[in-house]
Amino acid sequence: MNLGKVVGTVVSTRKNEKLTGTKLQVVKQIGLGGEETGSFVVAIDAVGAGPGEVVLYASGSSARQTDITENRPADAVIMAIVDSVEVEGIIVYQKS
Repeated sequence: MNLGKVVGTVVSTRKNEKLTGTKLQVVKQIGLGGEETGSFVVAIDAVGAGPGEVVLYASGSSARQTDITENRPADAVIMAIVDSVEVEGIIVYQKS
């Protein structure tokens, strides 16, 4: 699993039929303190995340293990919206 921030959406009117009905989000990977790493991924949104939200996403074969992505051509999935991150007893991120 990775931490990321939703920074955009992808709209595609022509796509593989197995992707019909999915919401595609652009996610920028972030570190534990919220710093951006510069890496982007397009992920199927399984939880209804919105722009600017910090999320947990999985990539690779793990991305196809949610109800929404099972048997779909997915390489990344947003599977949680983060409320807070605590590292060594210190809260480094808190959703406002």
